[in-house]
Amino acid sequence: MDIRQLRYFIAIAEAGSLSAAAQRLHIAQPSLSQHLAAMEQELNLRLVERSPRGSTLTAEGEVLLSHARQICDMLTTCVAEMRALSQDVTGNVRFGMPPSVSMVMSVPLAETVRIDLPNVRLRVSEAMSGFIKAWIDDGTVEIGFLYDLNGVEHFHATHVLNEQLYFFSAPDTWPLKTEPGTPVPLRDLAEIELVLPGEPHGLRRIIEAAAADSGVSLNVVTELDAMTQIKELVARGSGFSIFTPAACYDFVAAGRLLKAPIIAPEISRPVYLVRNPAMTQSRACAAIEAATLNVAAEMVGRGIWEGRLVWQPSEAVSPARSRSS
Repeated sequence: MDIRQLRYFIAIAEAGSLSAAAQRLHIAQPSLSQHLAAMEQELNLRLVERSPRGSTLTAEGEVLLSHARQICDMLTTCVAEMRALSQDVTGNVRFGMPPSVSMVMSVPLAETVRIDLPNVRLRVSEAMSGFIKAWIDDGTVEIGFLYDLNGVEHFHATHVLNEQLYFFSAPDTWPLKTEPGTPVPLRDLAEIELVLPGEPHGLRRIIEAAAADSGVSLNVVTELDAMTQIKELVARGSGFSIFTPAACYDFVAAGRLLKAPIIAPEISRPVYLVRNPAMTQSRACAAIEAATLNVAAEMVGRGIWEGRLVWQPSEAVSPARSRSS
C-alpha cells in the first residue's frame, strides 16, 4: 500500500461513490476499483460496501480512513517544511532586553538582522528582568536576556558572559584619593553617597551581598528604579553609583561619566540568553538567537560590551553573520 492508494481511499470515502471519486481524481473508474481491490486484498479486509446508492465504509474502512488522513496530513506538513528550508528565513521575533543590555546590543543586533535577515522583523522591548521572565513564560516574547534564572530554571538558557560592576562618578566630582578611573577597592566606597536601584532590584541585591560579605556598609542616599535618571543624577554631581559599563556606555562615551572597576572583591553578574522550551522555536527565532550570540561575542571582543565571554562562537551554527558599528 502506498500514499497514492491512501489518497484514493480518502477520495472514495469523501465522495460517497467510486464514480464520483474517479471524477474528482481524474482517473478511470475501473482503475480506481482495481486500486481499492488491491488494498482490500493486501489487508484481507472489506473496506467499502457497494450498493446502487453509492459506497459506504465498513468499520474497518473507518479505521483505515482515520490513519490515512493522519499519514497524508503528516506527509503534506513534511513537504511544506522541507520546501521552507530552501527558502529565506521569514517571520516576526519579539525580543525582551533589560535597559542596560539594550544600550549596547539593540542597535548592532537590529543592523545585523536588517542586513543578514531582511525577511525577519525584529521587535525589541525594554523592561526589567522580572517582566522579561513573565513575558517569556507566557509567550509575549520569544527570546530575551536575563541576569538570573531564579524561578525560571525550566528556560533554555545560554550563559553569554559575566559583567564586572564599576564605580561611576561625574568627571569633576571624583570623590576618592586615587587617580580617577583607577581600580577602586569596595571598602573605599563605604562613605560615598550612592544612588542605586531599590533593594528588590537584582543589581542592588548583588551589590549588597558583596558588601555584606566584605563587611562594608554602603551609604545609599537615594534609590531610583530608573537607570537613565540615576545616570543623570550622577552626571550632575548629585551622587555616585555602581553599574555595569554597558549600562553607562552612552554617558561615558559622551564624557559625562567616569568609570572605575571595583576590586577587593571584584563584583560581577551573569548574563543569559533565554527562551521557553515549551514554545516551538521558529526558524526566525533560531536565526535571531544565533545572530544575537555572534553580535554579543563581537561586542565583547571589541570592548564595547565589557565582560568575560562565557559562550564560545563554536558552540552554535549561525545562518547570519554578526555585524555591528
